[in-house]
Amino acid sequence: MVKTVQKVLPQLRFPEFDGEWSKKILKEFTKINQGLQIPISERFTEQVEGSYFYITNEFLREGSKKSYFIKNPTDSVICDEDDILMTRTGNTGQVVTGVHGAFHNNFFKIKFDACCDKWYLYYFLTSYRTQHKILTLAGTSTIPDLNHGDFYKLNIALPKFPEQQKIASFLSAVDQKIQQLTKKKELLEQYKKGVMQQLFSGQLRFKKDDGTSYPDWEEFKVQELINKKAIIGLLDGNHGELYPKSEEFTTEGVPYIAANSLINGLVDFNQCKRLPKQRADMFKKGIAKSGDVLFAHNATVGPTAILKTDLEYAILSTTVTYYRCDTELLSNSYLLHYFNSDNFVRQYTRVMSQSTRNQVPITMQKKFKVIFPSLQEQQKIARYLSAIDTKTENVTNQITQTQTFKKGLLQQLFV
Repeated sequence: MVKTVQKVLPQLRFPEFDGEWSKKILKEFTKINQGLQIPISERFTEQVEGSYFYITNEFLREGSKKSYFIKNPTDSVICDEDDILMTRTGNTGQVVTGVHGAFHNNFFKIKFDACCDKWYLYYFLTSYRTQHKILTLAGTSTIPDLNHGDFYKLNIALPKFPEQQKIASFLSAVDQKIQQLTKKKELLEQYKKGVMQQLFSGQLRFKKDDGTSYPDWEEFKVQELINKKAIIGLLDGNHGELYPKSEEFTTEGVPYIAANSLINGLVDFNQCKRLPKQRADMFKKGIAKSGDVLFAHNATVGPTAILKTDLEYAILSTTVTYYRCDTELLSNSYLLHYFNSDNFVRQYTRVMSQSTRNQVPITMQKKFKVIFPSLQEQQKIARYLSAIDTKTENVTNQITQTQTFKKGLLQQLFV
């Protein structure tokens, strides 16, 4: 019986190529084998003579510092940098390459015939549609598990080898662009952190436009700034008996701001619940206005934001404090940056370490110290740090746009 080869015409391709692609199942040109299960008691935490790096799910966890090594693995469970591994259970579907060692039983090693380019196969396995199919086949149990048979059933559209290489090379260039942008973002974040450490320790000072120095900095407790009228409002969303019930929230109305909506220095209103204005008008406290500096002080401690809204006001939950500044004395943008400095973070971290709950009540916030330059220097500091934030945000947007572009490519290529 003659086998019928399915053909498919791609939605997107490079102009120098034409003709249909062959559609195959992975069983036709790949072979997989599982790794080796080694008890923790038989693993080494440092490399010893004759040992191999042991590739486990722990290795895939971002920020993981654990490394294991094992001795005398069989050849079938050893991989080198050119091999492709894929997790088959647990965090099923993660694809790994460029690593040398012996791999755990949670992994498949994928061997493939010369008809397929390694990187073309890699991008096929990491594409959204393939990942969705893998997770569907792995099941919805507590620990998803992809068996050999289901892996072999996966369909792939294969162009001729030169076109595979061209596609893989282009996608690799997109990945390289994402890596470059990500590195640029990391460097900007590191630079800002370093500048803030110098600024708020007094090592770095701005000059007036005529080159002369600004007055010496002062340091005040928050309560003292309230007494000086630099801070003219300090309240949280403790609404007492008026505290809203869950059934009162709607999809429209006045935003009800909780700690989880303070993101990257702004309020993400998509994360906010809403209250009908008639109900919101009943509140007497915890009413925040545009320009207020918000500080998450309960449960999730630390996120900050400046409230920017065209609405008359917003309502705070019990997890958020607002600071209302007299902008003739205290720049709200400066205060926001100071709240993100190591100087301030150390203060509220110390309070949390002395408490059984993850919270920083207003009574303690009033005791926190704030470095207080002249208003003109505050404004210069705020503009400088905000400019770095703007650059970082632009790079972040470029990363998102490039990732979206890549996702669209993969969806059109791997039909």
